[in-house]
Amino acid sequence: MLFGNLTRDPEVRALPSGSNVCSFSIATNRVYRKQDGSKQEEVQYHNIVVFGKQADTCAQYLKKGSSVYVEGRLQTRSWDSDKGKQYRTEVVADMVQFGPRAAGGGSGAGGPERSEGGYEAPQSAPKDDAIDYPQEDINPDDIPF
Repeated sequence: MLFGNLTRDPEVRALPSGSNVCSFSIATNRVYRKQDGSKQEEVQYHNIVVFGKQADTCAQYLKKGSSVYVEGRLQTRSWDSDKGKQYRTEVVADMVQFGPRAAGGGSGAGGPERSEGGYEAPQSAPKDDAIDYPQEDINPDDIPF
């Protein structure tokens, strides 16, 4: 299970069988504290491969910078090249869910609506060691129970 942002636009290719395959890469971020107490940020990059109808949907709606949630399995391919034996580890996606769109309001496929009860920027300056979380105004009259 991975949640991250696309680092490039998806690429679609047709297989000899006639079905499509879509490939893209995502970046996942991690923030943690080192033993000396300093904040450390780390980025990992993952290659994602999607097959079939879901490949067409990913190619249509995703673009560089889009947030996405991916569930799948790891697979390592190998091939011979001029440089010798090469390897590539990929996530073969079983499920892809699109995150909220960054601009333009509305929602992407599977993303929450941002027009109703959208997020506001924090009013106070964030602490150096804090993670910026959106503030939400919740009206008790809106709760259905």
